[in-house]
Amino acid sequence: MIDILYVEDEASLAMIVSDSLEAHGFAVRHRENGRDALAAFDQRKPDIIVLDVMMPLMDGFTVAEEIRKVDTFTPILFLTALTQTEDVVKGFHTGANDYVRKPFKIEELVVRIQSLTKRIVQQGGKFYQIGDYGLDTLKSILSYGDQQEKLSFRESELLRRLYEQKDRVVPREEIIKAYWSDDTYFTGRSLDVFISRIRKHLMQDERIKITNIRGVGYILTID
Repeated sequence: MIDILYVEDEASLAMIVSDSLEAHGFAVRHRENGRDALAAFDQRKPDIIVLDVMMPLMDGFTVAEEIRKVDTFTPILFLTALTQTEDVVKGFHTGANDYVRKPFKIEELVVRIQSLTKRIVQQGGKFYQIGDYGLDTLKSILSYGDQQEKLSFRESELLRRLYEQKDRVVPREEIIKAYWSDDTYFTGRSLDVFISRIRKHLMQDERIKITNIRGVGYILTID
């Protein structure tokens, strides 16, 4: 049974969602604020975290950042009314694996949870040597010598895909379909932001280049 840590401060909504998820066969632990959520996470690691953003004591973005300091593997799904592009991008940058807008249908939430937990189990981990960098996809850690940097799950997956197709153009549509197909708020501009962040992560090795082929996609090359 999938163990969900569900964090939502609106009591009536939390009751409805918790009951609905349990009816679909999930085990749900509900917490009303960010601090209690961190305590529950420390007490027992869940299979997935469903997290609101606007909460008392500690907001969801901060909760995700704190969790990602110690755990880069457990899926985090933001369930929130914040839907601006900058909010969505910030959510993924803090470590989210998915982002669902309120109001929502419980069937959509169930499918998202099932997809995330299945994907994480099947994915496993793999190490890639990318120029002078090492990428650990299990922990989403990018290493350079003695330095280590935690990437978001999708940053890690996007870099992996670009490297696996090194010297080939990866179409923008292929990337968006692979990682953001269900997110109507994710745009080409949002993808450009992710690519810019990955370039910054790799800037210490000048041989590595990620080039934008305008209107087509991106290509990773190592000179």
